[in-house]
Amino acid sequence: MLGRGSGGDEASISEVPSAVEIARPACPGPTIGGVSLDCLGGETGPAPEGVTVVNVWAWWCEPCRGELPVIERYAAENPQVNVVGVHADPAGSKGAALLEDLGVGLPSYQDPDNSFAGTLGLPGVVPLTVVLRGDEQLGVFPRVFHSSAELAQAVGAMS
Repeated sequence: MLGRGSGGDEASISEVPSAVEIARPACPGPTIGGVSLDCLGGETGPAPEGVTVVNVWAWWCEPCRGELPVIERYAAENPQVNVVGVHADPAGSKGAALLEDLGVGLPSYQDPDNSFAGTLGLPGVVPLTVVLRGDEQLGVFPRVFHSSAELAQAVGAMS
């Protein structure tokens, strides 16, 4: 369920600059899956075309910490696919700091009120990966991906 975990590295990222102070990659378009979201510390570029893989994550989610580098690796290996994150927590600065700590350059949207999951009727869990073509949901994976090949196989089955 979405919500703050009891463990993790909260103390190590409690004193972080605001999301706008951490330079982040531009997000593709002002909406994702038909939901208007701000870009987490970056600008908003042109709307994506084709298939988009969206990873929903949160700064306090321990499995997300392991999965985010996998998502980024998948993006690097599959440049024909748009790959973005959605940080599902009000603490945008902590989300940006986690990406910095992990060395993950994945463009991510900031979703402080879970409007992405709520609008699309997604399960209330993180991590969660959604495959979209425009605003159409092709697949929803409420699970952790442990390798880019595993994610590629799941996404390939959707297109």
